[in-house]
Amino acid sequence: MTKPFFETENNPAPADLQAGFFQSADGFQLRYALCASPKDTPRQGTIILLHGRNEAFEKYYETISDLNKRGFCVATMDWRGQGGSFRMLKDAERGYVRNFADYRSDFEIFLKTIVMPDCPPPFYILAHSTGALIALQSHEMLQSRIRRMVLVSPFLGLARSIFSDRQLRPLATVLACTGFGSRYAGKVPLQLSPESFARNPLTHDQARYLRNAAITRDQPQLGIAGPTIQWLAQTLKAIHSINNPQFYERFSIPTLFLVPGADRVVDGRAAARFAGKLRSASLITIDGAYHELLQESDFYREQVWAAFDAFIPGSTAPEQITEPALTEV
Repeated sequence: MTKPFFETENNPAPADLQAGFFQSADGFQLRYALCASPKDTPRQGTIILLHGRNEAFEKYYETISDLNKRGFCVATMDWRGQGGSFRMLKDAERGYVRNFADYRSDFEIFLKTIVMPDCPPPFYILAHSTGALIALQSHEMLQSRIRRMVLVSPFLGLARSIFSDRQLRPLATVLACTGFGSRYAGKVPLQLSPESFARNPLTHDQARYLRNAAITRDQPQLGIAGPTIQWLAQTLKAIHSINNPQFYERFSIPTLFLVPGADRVVDGRAAARFAGKLRSASLITIDGAYHELLQESDFYREQVWAAFDAFIPGSTAPEQITEPALTEV
């Protein structure tokens, strides 16, 4: 039987990674992975790693290893419509979700059937971009289960658009309701060329950029080419739903927001405004960093991990990194 995860020459899977599938409430197969911390490392609990739009867990092997070295088991999953999970449209390259609530439902099933039975407590969340939005929207379900959250580059607004989010949300909703939901809201290449690094908004680190590009070059079925109008409408609706006084008052999970200072994908100012309204939240800006903080150059990643280690109880930076670090080239 073919193992349900992939490796490339410069992106080996962590030694103890195990992967499989679970079923969503509406009957779709969703892929997940678990990776226990080394036996000779003091056990600190479990990090639930939630990644962003157009990502598969193969992209996070380095992050999973970093967390394992800190004594954490890692549990992660591919959201419906991307990575190794079921695709919602016949054209598998289109990023689509019928309803943003489906993400929350899938996440809850993952927690109840995979994470909580099989992973050691206490439980923490480390979430990137759209994964951070899903975590925020899931707060009521998480409040009795999750001790703390670290939200990296949270998607709480678009950084670049000819329309404001307030204008774009009703426009996208009308288009989705009138038969255009499966059309691209913006198409991006499925395969990233080496030449595209010079103008990319994701990372300063060329080695990591090329490593991640190789994942979908070797396994194109893991990638998508862009979000659809339906995905955009649902995501903007989700952002709107948590921007209200009732949400701010009910939210009680201690949460650290890590915001890149040079993000050109999502709006860091929106994240700062949002965090400022939560009594249990704090925010750190990583000056000069691009959107994918966990895929950034070592200079920025070291700041991310320092903040993480200070915020998550029990987390301790590994005394010695046995594998050579990637550097900019």
